[in-house]
Amino acid sequence: MRGSALKTRRIRSVACHSLLILLLCCSHVASADTVPGLQNVHARAGMTLNGKWHYIVDPYENGYYDYRHEPLDAKPDPKSGYFLDRKPASASDLVEYDFDAAPTLTVPGDWNSQKEQLFLYEGTIWYRRTFEYVAAADRRVFLHFGAANYQADVYLNGRKLGQHVGGFTPFEFEITGKLRSGSNSLVVKVDDTRHADAVPTVNTDWWNYGGLTRDVTLVDTPASFIRDYQVQLAPGSTDRIAGTVQLDGAKPGTEVRLSIAGAGIDARSRTDDRGIATFNIAARGLKLWSPQQPNLHEVTLSTGTDRITERMGFRTIAVRGHEVLLNGKPTFLRGISLHEENPLRGGRAWSVEDARLLLGWAKELGCNFVRLAHYPHNEFMARVADEMGLMLWEEVPVYWTIQWENPATLANATRQLTDLIQRDHNRASVIVWSVANETPVSEPRTRFLKSLVDTARSLDATRLVSAAMEVHVDPADNNHRIVDDPFGAYTDLLSFNQYIGWYDGLPDKLQHIRWTLGYDKPVMISEFGAGALQGMHGASTARFTEEYQEDLYRQTLAMLQKMPQWRGATPWILVDFRSPRRPLANIQDGWNRKGLIGENGTKKKAFYVLRDFYRGVAERENRGR
Repeated sequence: MRGSALKTRRIRSVACHSLLILLLCCSHVASADTVPGLQNVHARAGMTLNGKWHYIVDPYENGYYDYRHEPLDAKPDPKSGYFLDRKPASASDLVEYDFDAAPTLTVPGDWNSQKEQLFLYEGTIWYRRTFEYVAAADRRVFLHFGAANYQADVYLNGRKLGQHVGGFTPFEFEITGKLRSGSNSLVVKVDDTRHADAVPTVNTDWWNYGGLTRDVTLVDTPASFIRDYQVQLAPGSTDRIAGTVQLDGAKPGTEVRLSIAGAGIDARSRTDDRGIATFNIAARGLKLWSPQQPNLHEVTLSTGTDRITERMGFRTIAVRGHEVLLNGKPTFLRGISLHEENPLRGGRAWSVEDARLLLGWAKELGCNFVRLAHYPHNEFMARVADEMGLMLWEEVPVYWTIQWENPATLANATRQLTDLIQRDHNRASVIVWSVANETPVSEPRTRFLKSLVDTARSLDATRLVSAAMEVHVDPADNNHRIVDDPFGAYTDLLSFNQYIGWYDGLPDKLQHIRWTLGYDKPVMISEFGAGALQGMHGASTARFTEEYQEDLYRQTLAMLQKMPQWRGATPWILVDFRSPRRPLANIQDGWNRKGLIGENGTKKKAFYVLRDFYRGVAERENRGR
């Protein structure tokens, strides 16, 4: 009977998963406009909770439910739940867990790369950290997570603060008045189980790194504080600043001051009934941001009770005909794709140092543009890109086959896109919001993606919107490729992936390919490439040799230059990355080998082909200026 009951519970759990996510996500979406996440967390007072956390692996989720009691859908057992962080009251008291005696994981970080026995683990792990924190009577405290993959249930001193769904976006809980004097116990249940109705879904081509993968921080604010702000050039202008500032806990009519160092800007506005102050002011002294001159200005926002400062760039991005215009001038997007993974250390990339390593390689390649695939990367990537002068494509994990007609799945994707835009809408480096990658064409899919485009444009009308779209082969001519994905009607760029010469014939086929493009828009090739094991050499027709990859890059670049609308590319990919879909022994060994740099940091021959091509493009652009 116990086995039958367990099976019944599992079936019920799966059936209810979509409804649970719908309720959670719809609640979040409804409040997104009024209660955005905290902006610029790292500039705030507070305390890091990074470091060693004790953990308990819980594949059966015994730490939440006590399966010895019926009915199985009863409330969590108040005595046995791991979230209580209990200690035996006496030698005869039965408590079957002990966080203090449990091993530790480093936060931020994924569990897969830290413990050999967890390398392939997917499921639930309970994290626990104790801390002491004393907040002043007139201050508020928030518990902020940069991300947790995939579902996080958070408990403070045995009481549940809430749940977050989605593995790559920030979230927080206000804990003002909930902290103890003395030691506090923070327990987080993290579950990276893949679900068919989730975003992403069960099948991906990257490693499912589980855990508390980004910073965990206690954020201290005044009772009335600046929660969010968006300061940028007014649409279509290079000499006016448009800004909105949202206060939390302030009365209507509160004065907000905006100053921009070096630009002669010092303006004031007052909040409306929603706590929002708006600005639209002349800004003729601004030095514009570009990859050639990544100028950043010190922007300060202040009220009578709060003050926050950060360095921000100002630029315009637009399309006109076949051109991509940065600050009104045509630019070619010399790009590369990359995953949020540090191959030298192993595991999920999360730090400023990780960002400088990966983006530094992109700069060495001659890039002015990087595609952060296939999910929101950590906030440091965009901040470092601001400093280094790299434009970015940021993406949500609507990847391959999503449940297009499931409202819970759409709510989940919308929430992730909203959180990404609200986090990075002050980053000059971000020029493209991408809503999907390689999604098979159907009417439900196109409606789903169109809804995401509408969300992106409603939240941010100053950036481009795109996705990696579908290409099909002319049934009458195998060398004829047609790009007429109906979703292309809603995007600013005509972006698509193509792997002619790798999944479709050999590289020599590329010289015979011709294209029909269904939209009069700039073309951005979001992926092309070939696998190569670093250090493996042979004929240019031998798979997985550096020479094969090198020849494919040469022939692909020659083909693309025949395309009049071509205005950029982000080849796949900068660095080899882990993927469970790549099992070929002695070559892949669980790595996608399409990187231009091997897992050891050594550059392959194709790296220099692309670098030389990009140098030539940059020289021609500079002469044209």
